[in-house]
Amino acid sequence: MFRNFKTVNRFVFGRGCFDQLDDILAAQRTSTRSAIVFAVDGVFQGKPLQERLPLRNQDIVLWVNVDDEPKTAYVDWLTDQVRNAVAERRQELPAGVVGIGGGSTMDLAKAISLMLTNPGSSSEYQGWDLIKHPAVYHAAVPTLSGTGAEVSRTTVLTGPEKKLGINSDHTVFDQVVLDPELIAGAPREQRFYTGMDCYIHCVESLKGTYLNAFSQAYGEKALTLCQEVFLQDAPGSDDKLMMASFFGGMSIAYSQVGVCHALSYGLSFVLGVHHGIGNSIVFDYLEEFYPEGVAEFRRMLSKQDIQLPRGITATATDAQFEKMVDVALILDPLWENALGREWRKIMTRQRIGDLYRRM
Repeated sequence: MFRNFKTVNRFVFGRGCFDQLDDILAAQRTSTRSAIVFAVDGVFQGKPLQERLPLRNQDIVLWVNVDDEPKTAYVDWLTDQVRNAVAERRQELPAGVVGIGGGSTMDLAKAISLMLTNPGSSSEYQGWDLIKHPAVYHAAVPTLSGTGAEVSRTTVLTGPEKKLGINSDHTVFDQVVLDPELIAGAPREQRFYTGMDCYIHCVESLKGTYLNAFSQAYGEKALTLCQEVFLQDAPGSDDKLMMASFFGGMSIAYSQVGVCHALSYGLSFVLGVHHGIGNSIVFDYLEEFYPEGVAEFRRMLSKQDIQLPRGITATATDAQFEKMVDVALILDPLWENALGREWRKIMTRQRIGDLYRRM
């Protein structure tokens, strides 16, 4: 049976299109559900972007902290804040949730929109197709590009026991606003590491056993755009990086990521390494799996004058190494895409542990 995937319902692209957000959201407001929740990366508080938020009287602004990877406990706390604020306005639910920021902020917005309509803790929904009720309307405005969070069907969360996404058709955004002007001021290293998430997405998708014409078409274009941005410093690089992220996310919709992302999840869960940096650290040790991609990645490092963190597992305990291996091993689809159905015969606990110890 072929998967019948849901994609983003609507998207707008172009420099300055952020100014259309008020008109876009107006269509969602009703007399009984008028409030929009703006989940905005806290880095923009007090900055010019704050003054551009199209706020109306009933709206709620959450200045979210993404210093750490999104955690289920934080999602649950934010959701409670929204519920309480909406109740004060004598409304059952908000009209929608808008995430403005990078991948972590967009993942938080997705998770909040889901948990407003589904009972319990977000940790109960980490996995595939566990969500029972559709989310409230939710939209994304990326201010960093690379993760593909704006188009993916997952919201990646760190829970008490694992780092694993809420993977569901209900997770997909209803609207995406792609304004390249918003990513122009991103810090250089942050821009690079987020962009490498996209690049590595594409390498893993294009080299995976799940590859098909759909994922290949999107993945190849996204890969080319990443090469132009990080190897050629081509004109219009912000526009190109934004589209690379969108296409990269589409590529893995009908495919999967692979070895790098599986190992990166372990680093993130145990050591708190941010996703983009973690992917870059791991990828540099995966020549045996992705030789051409790793060689090109190193050229990008040199071209962009980026120094990877080294020795991040040097002080890890045996228990921490075991937990990293545990987290990596639960990601069956990623390993199968990378190594085939018999992947467990190839990627043993010992081999995964040895890779972590090299880092």
